[in-house]
Amino acid sequence: MKFVSTTLFAAAVACALALQFSAGAAAQTQETVLHSFSYGADGGDPAADLIDVNGTLYGTTFGGGTYGEGTVFSVDPVTSAEAVLHMFGRGLDGQAPAGSVIDVNGTLYGTTFIGGAYCQGSGSDGCGVAFALDLKTGAETVLHAFCSQENCPDGAYPNAGLIDVQGMLIGTTTRGGANSGGTVFALDPNTGAETVLYSFCGQQNCTDGEYPYSSLIDVKGKLYGTSFYGGTTGDGTVFAFDPGTGAEKVLYSFCSRKRCEDGAAPYASLVAGEGKLYGTAYLGGRRNRGTVFALDPDTGRENVLHSFCSQPHCTDGQAPYADLIEVKGVLYGTAQEYGVHGFGGLVYAIDPKTRVETSVYSFCRILNCTDGDDPTGGVIDVGGTLYGTTATGGTYGSGTVFELKMP
Repeated sequence: MKFVSTTLFAAAVACALALQFSAGAAAQTQETVLHSFSYGADGGDPAADLIDVNGTLYGTTFGGGTYGEGTVFSVDPVTSAEAVLHMFGRGLDGQAPAGSVIDVNGTLYGTTFIGGAYCQGSGSDGCGVAFALDLKTGAETVLHAFCSQENCPDGAYPNAGLIDVQGMLIGTTTRGGANSGGTVFALDPNTGAETVLYSFCGQQNCTDGEYPYSSLIDVKGKLYGTSFYGGTTGDGTVFAFDPGTGAEKVLYSFCSRKRCEDGAAPYASLVAGEGKLYGTAYLGGRRNRGTVFALDPDTGRENVLHSFCSQPHCTDGQAPYADLIEVKGVLYGTAQEYGVHGFGGLVYAIDPKTRVETSVYSFCRILNCTDGDDPTGGVIDVGGTLYGTTATGGTYGSGTVFELKMP
């Protein structure tokens, strides 16, 4: 009996899969990897969106760095030079930043999912912090360490980034609050004083929503967001919050239709455009692989723009984990899995008027996927070029920062 070498066999399978998944697919946009993370001092597992500040890209890694607890980094898109601005885990400065940072007058603000001064000895690594990072000096300051009170009424485990609303930093925590279901909070960047604006339910039949993983958006003074659980059916919500009155209103409860074709478990933030709120649901849809949806905030009417895994071999992707962006009337996002080349995920575009979804770039995940794999974060547009991150893949397998030149 003749045995085929495993290397040759794997290569044959890879070629067959590549041909199978790329047959009939549209030409892909050119991708350039600006940086491959090593999970060493440069960081690893970038999970959040990037931001652009005066031509430099800034982001966070969930792990890596000298202390192994994540970083804040910058990348020059012209030279591809990467620099680590802060390494978490040296003390009580926080650990594992899952959200993106924002820039306010030369200071970056963000959150870490765990770490900080509190919750020590309770079987966890801490309950997270909100931090400030001075771009000139590189100094990091903890503005607030969560779970600073018994039973964490101030919130715990912030997964998302912050937004700036009239000089105050507004964010969400996935746990904690008066009812343990998460919070909406405000933070004074000058004093570090934190105020809980709203506490989600955290009990059975949480019709107001539960466990908000995403950041909020501000539309004409009203805040909008999503919760991963809760709502009428328990499968997540889109909600509105009035910071002036403290009133929260559920605009839509997911899995309200047969077989959850409207989506379920929204993880990402929303984007506003032409009077609508656009977002993604991680699950649900025709094949339970996620959806892109549009919601009228005035009527609460939801329309599914795309159900993932609707094409053969899921070449349109599945598991949309990240935020959308809008560029010239077209929505762009990432799907964490599948795509033209198999399993590596993709960057996609959707025309909300025609509901046509197209693959902008499909990541590899077959053998040496140096182009990246598993795009957990979304993309940003800088002058017609898209930038983003993959959580794994790249030269060292620990994620990438990539560039997509749009035609």
